Amino acid sequence: MDGIRFGVHSGQLHGSFEACLKLWERSEELGYDWISVFDFLRPWAFPPDWPCFEGNTLLAALAARTRRIRCAMLVSPVTWRHPALTANIAATLDHVSGGRLEFGVGAGGTDRGYEQYGIPFPQPGVRLDMLDEACTIMRRLWTDDETTFAGAHFRLDRARLAPKPLQPHLPLIVGGDGIRRTVAVAARHADIWNALPVSPELYQRKSDAFDAACAAIGRDSRDVRKSITFRAVVTPTEAEKSRRAAAELMDTPEALRTQYISFGTVQDCVEALLPYVRMGVRDFLLAVKSPVDWSTLELVATQVAPAVRSLLPAGP
Repeated sequence: MDGIRFGVHSGQLHGSFEACLKLWERSEELGYDWISVFDFLRPWAFPPDWPCFEGNTLLAALAARTRRIRCAMLVSPVTWRHPALTANIAATLDHVSGGRLEFGVGAGGTDRGYEQYGIPFPQPGVRLDMLDEACTIMRRLWTDDETTFAGAHFRLDRARLAPKPLQPHLPLIVGGDGIRRTVAVAARHADIWNALPVSPELYQRKSDAFDAACAAIGRDSRDVRKSITFRAVVTPTEAEKSRRAAAELMDTPEALRTQYISFGTVQDCVEALLPYVRMGVRDFLLAVKSPVDWSTLELVATQVAPAVRSLLPAGP
């Protein structure tokens, strides 16, 4: 799992299906390895009436219109639906995409949908227990002929899922970076562990906690891809940096501004990502919003990604 991938966390806040499709098709044309939507209903960082498509149905439609790029859900909160239903959705998405799905789950966080739609929002410890059970259920349904499970939150009685995913081992992403419970769940179940980059110093603490959680159960943490979702503004020249940064932040909700790791040139962005490469991160996912910064999207794909990949020694 040493190869570096670059992806786009596209979301679905672009107002129309045509706008979402344009972003997906352009990302595939640019050579990105990976693209994702999320399973929020009423995203907390945006106004209560902000347009947001339902994630899984949109993912199916977009995956059917692409051919090469890996298609992902980042991530689906365990609070929305029974994990057996989620497992069925994911298996169907894998068929729609021709075996290109990577499916993420999480404990759920702030979302206006809980209040607006009257959906229960348990305490963090309960949600993390639900996540642990959900990961077990999903993997067993994807692989076993029959599954019986009796947990504190979910039950299955001789449950079957058919057809199975096209991929013999559908990649499961666990999103979240709590240094006690969340990384422990990821260590037990994840093929990919995704987190926000915060700062290199804080990410190092979280990465160390994840490595320790893997070691505690006898798992090599190098068998799990470390993934970060980041924001950036990349400019062709130094002279454009201040103007572009100001314009980007003007349109960015306050809650998302700390996710930007770089405002500047291609080299500035490469240097900002370098500490994470050294900490073992192999998936770098550029989060975009509306209006899309098409220049940054192109520069990351054509210049930042090749430069970051060159930082790793070639394989044997």
